[in-house]
Amino acid sequence: MIIRPRRLRRNKKIRDLVRETTLNKNDFIMPLFVDENMEGKNKREIPSMPNQYRFSVESAIEECKEIADLSIPAVILFGIPKNKDEYGSSAYDKNGVIQRTIRGIKNELGDELLVIADTCLCEYTSHGHCGILKDNKVLNDETLNILFKIALSYAESGVDIVAPSDMMDGRVRVLRNTLEENGYYDVSIMSYASKYASAFYGPFREAAESSPKYGLRDRKTYQMDPGNWREALREIELDIEEGADMILIKPGLPYLDILRLAKENFNVPIGSYCVSGEYSMIESASQMGWINREDAIMETLLSIKRAGADFIITYWAKEVCDCLL
Repeated sequence: MIIRPRRLRRNKKIRDLVRETTLNKNDFIMPLFVDENMEGKNKREIPSMPNQYRFSVESAIEECKEIADLSIPAVILFGIPKNKDEYGSSAYDKNGVIQRTIRGIKNELGDELLVIADTCLCEYTSHGHCGILKDNKVLNDETLNILFKIALSYAESGVDIVAPSDMMDGRVRVLRNTLEENGYYDVSIMSYASKYASAFYGPFREAAESSPKYGLRDRKTYQMDPGNWREALREIELDIEEGADMILIKPGLPYLDILRLAKENFNVPIGSYCVSGEYSMIESASQMGWINREDAIMETLLSIKRAGADFIITYWAKEVCDCLL
């Protein structure tokens, strides 16, 4: 018998019928940047991320209504505060930009949309690092004392999921204990368990004003080395043991092997963050006419899903879901 796999490729109907990996609306989380310096229903495009915006609190809530109408299940919020200091104190202000946004979304939409809040200091510190900085070092345990205040303030505001992205050791245990000690048993933790010190975060750092300003010039002392995979498995295992409900691999395309290893080794929901640099590369190349934009977007997201992602954080979530069943 002659086996001819190409018979199953001869037209779109057959290809769709036998496709092994598909995308649906429940796969996606939409990132939003909320800027406390903006008022009313204003929004401002991010120069390095075409068609992505900084929103005021009010316009972010309106944006979330559109996202919910598309049946996208969740958003993840990143804040840009008016005031920054060495300790990131605006991050746990009960009337801070993200706290007000969470309350506004929940007042308008209730359980129609899951609200995830990035739990980190980099957007809120004057030095731009993800933890407390002293003598050119990021202090792990001192940072934990700030992170639990942030998580608690988000829970009090009505958040569904907190997402520690700082990569401090032991932070998941501290957040889990804090949430449960204060009665927030149902608030989930989505841990950035394997967050690499990547070159692909540049546009995000412009959008969130989170570039290191002084002291350490990079985050290699606390984010993961791109050459390591066994370390990623140790980080994931520790976060699960400490109480993470789901874990995240970041970035996306350069770390599909890590995503696959995580899927094969751990029985928890595992997501991938298709980061700003990946987004901007495709947008820039398509503007130059070098690639087909729509095909490149779908191929990128399919590859992440195929590698094992249960969910994908992507700036294309609205656009893709607008054309999915």
